[in-house]
Amino acid sequence: MKDGFLRVACATPKIKVADCASNAKAIISQAKEASENGASLIVFPELCITGYTCSDLFLQRSLLVSAEKALAEIIEETKNLNSVILVGLPISAKDSLFNCAAVICKGKLLGLTAKKNIPNYSEFYELRHFTPAKDISFELFGEFFTLGQDIIFECNQIPEFRFAVEICEDLWTPEPPSGKLAKDGALIIANLSASDEVIGKADYRRMLVKSTSARLLSAYVYTSAGLGESTTDLVFSGHNLICENGALLAESKRFTTGITYADIDLQKLEYERRRSNTFVSEDDNCSEYFDLDPEDLNLNRYISRTPFVPESKINLEQRCEEILTIQATGLATRIEHTNAKSVVIGLSGGLDSTLALIVAVHAMDMLGRDRKDIIAVTMPCFGTTKRTKSNAEILAENYGVSFKDIDISKAVTQHFKDIGQDAQNFDVTFENGQARERTQVLMDIANKNGGFVIGTGDLSELALGWATYNGDHMSMYAVNASIPKTLVRHLTAFEADHMQGQLKTALLDILDTPVSPELLPPKDGEIAQKTEDLVGPYELHDFFLYYFVRFGFTADKIYRMAKIAFEGVYDNETIKKWLKIFIRRFFQQQFKRSCLPDGPKVGTVTLSPRGDWRMPSDASSAVFQLSEE
Repeated sequence: MKDGFLRVACATPKIKVADCASNAKAIISQAKEASENGASLIVFPELCITGYTCSDLFLQRSLLVSAEKALAEIIEETKNLNSVILVGLPISAKDSLFNCAAVICKGKLLGLTAKKNIPNYSEFYELRHFTPAKDISFELFGEFFTLGQDIIFECNQIPEFRFAVEICEDLWTPEPPSGKLAKDGALIIANLSASDEVIGKADYRRMLVKSTSARLLSAYVYTSAGLGESTTDLVFSGHNLICENGALLAESKRFTTGITYADIDLQKLEYERRRSNTFVSEDDNCSEYFDLDPEDLNLNRYISRTPFVPESKINLEQRCEEILTIQATGLATRIEHTNAKSVVIGLSGGLDSTLALIVAVHAMDMLGRDRKDIIAVTMPCFGTTKRTKSNAEILAENYGVSFKDIDISKAVTQHFKDIGQDAQNFDVTFENGQARERTQVLMDIANKNGGFVIGTGDLSELALGWATYNGDHMSMYAVNASIPKTLVRHLTAFEADHMQGQLKTALLDILDTPVSPELLPPKDGEIAQKTEDLVGPYELHDFFLYYFVRFGFTADKIYRMAKIAFEGVYDNETIKKWLKIFIRRFFQQQFKRSCLPDGPKVGTVTLSPRGDWRMPSDASSAVFQLSEE
């Protein structure tokens, strides 16, 4: 199990009610198929050995004996599989009948977990036959077992592979057993179920499984009974669901049989639990240990290239609207609190300053204030192109904000003379001198107009340190501080979709303009300095940033995932090159993040030194880099 990935499977065979021998063959066949396909955990439905709908036949000794024989056959026939298998059957013990999940691994019955909550309402009348789980000892196949509910099954070779079992109704109750089981260390909850289908139930079931996995910071593997169950009064659809911390990884088509697979990320779940100090382990469970040979998966897990950006158009539009509202609300609150007469923005005609202007316009509209209280300042210098300057002018005019055009070339040239800088030496001093002059102009205009400066830098730039210290690095309120570059584009596009005429045209052209600080002289009137040529593609850096900060993944794991996500877009050497640069720059540039101005948190990844990311500026990056293999 490399990088914490583990394949799990929901297996729903077509069964015959009360025909345990036939059902055993169907279970064995699917278990072998799932194991051959790399599944380490295979979950079958509730009472699948007998069928859930046996009704009063459950009280017949013939059926119970047949079920035990079928279980013994399953154990024997799957002894060579490198998988843990969960099957449901009725177990008679101490004059009571229990609805159980048998946990099998390599020819051994590891344990039996009984159903705790027995429904007896509407179409369910299980209390007629079954007793709720209780800790009792009994003999089966010549061994003594404790029939309980609080058992954690743990793999000796894969410490993260820890699971526990619920059975059907246990999930639907106000206090499911899974809460305690998760606090006792189970990273996976397996549910053997027989959930009948009625109108609307599938949506609720899906929501319930997703929300439970989110609440428990766990994976949830839900397998339900399907074809072959009696349809006397009910219909079962075999609705199987595999969720991970609120995300639906896989779902079967209803009213079918077969196997549903998903590769879950146990390291990700462990990180989430370590990160959450309210998730406190009680660790008073009974543990059963098993042996399993770790296998390196050919990963079958969808990995988005843009983890910050929803892929559904509807979800993306809703997200963009929500983000702009959060940004504008934060800014509006700051404006009111400081009694600011104005806000000042350096408007370059580039992507980030455009988004900052959009946010400022929304904030002023929220406050019912005149947009003229926004002072947009364009400050052309040696690298400014006609294209970006023109777009800045169009934005200011069409949004109805105050606008100033201040050419800083002479001021910067004089400054270079003062410090002995050769104006033809296009080094870092040449670049940063312009950035700091712009910040000085903005700060002084803000003082002059009783306002404050709005920062335009985004999260991706902060991660890479792609900002001039005490230049564009500094402001009084940084509205884009938690917006990655890949998302900045979509927010600007969202605004463009709601505009018309000249403003829409300008916004679309800004989206089409190469990202650049425009600090070097243009070539033939075109932008000469393209940021992504220097620091690498932002879509790669945003991918690296998300998994490094949000989940604490190793560089090797991020590299493996990036190769899958960007297959056909970047070759492996290109991904490796920029990942190394990302890690190096992320550590080297922490000093810039340690003194950031305030800014609204928007997503789960932010680098504010007062919020989610606190890191010493002199930390070594050595152990965080890619391995040499």
